[in-house]
This record gives sequence, C-alpha cells and structure tokens, in this order.
Amino acid sequence: MLRILFLCTGNSCRSQMAEAWTRLLKGDTIEAFSAGVEKRTMDPRTVRVMREIGVDISAQRSKLVEELGDMQFDYVVTVCDNARESCPFFPAKTKLIHVGFDDPPALAETETDEEAKLAVYRRVRDEIRDFVETLPESLTDRGDAS
Repeated sequence: MLRILFLCTGNSCRSQMAEAWTRLLKGDTIEAFSAGVEKRTMDPRTVRVMREIGVDISAQRSKLVEELGDMQFDYVVTVCDNARESCPFFPAKTKLIHVGFDDPPALAETETDEEAKLAVYRRVRDEIRDFVETLPESLTDRGDAS
C-alpha cells in the first residue's frame, strides 16, 4: 500500500478532508494520514460538510507533523501554499507534491450568512474528492513541490 501524508497549515480543514476522502475512496490501496505545520482545533464547518456526505470526522484531531514520528511516506501532498513553503524535511525517497486548494475558513469570512459559508466548504470538499478519485495515478503526473 502507498502511504500518503496530506499536509496543511493547521490540519483543521483541507488536509483532514483529504485524509477522510482517501480512506473512504482509496482505503484498499492507500494508507492516508494528515498533519499540519501548526496545530489548530478541528474546524466545525469541515466536520459538518463531511457529515453531510456520510463521513464522520468528528473524532479526528489536528496533529503536528512531528507527532507522526519517524513514519515513512511515499508521498507528502501539500494542500495549501503555506504548508508548501513551510514543509519540513522528509527523506529523499519521499516525493513532495503540491496540490493547492482554496482555504474555506478564509473565504467564508467574506460571506454574510451561514449557508453561503457552508457553500464554500462544500465546493472545496468536492474539489478534494475529485482529486482523491485520481489517486494514485495523478501523483506521478505532477512535479515535485520543492
């Protein structure tokens, strides 16, 4: 099985969605993990929009990449620009890939009502699902993030 780490700034939204989608859609071929370069609390809207499609991530928690110890990964996929720029060192055999997604919490701040805020989260959730559906083949088509 391939082992993939999805890395984001706070591991509270996009990387959590990517981990959950990968476990759901590709769990027979990919072992998925997520972490952040900072530690934040899980975003409640993220939990809500994933629950809407039948995926309960309420027990997941934000983790720092250091908490994963010396775990080896085939790929580290950064899902935001900040994580790409702050990506810690990984062994040479680990392929670094960047696949950026919009930041739902930041975009939701500009919306005035809750339904519009959730629409942003749903759009990004579905974009991440579309990406995960292309795994693992699409990883070899992308250049290194470094």
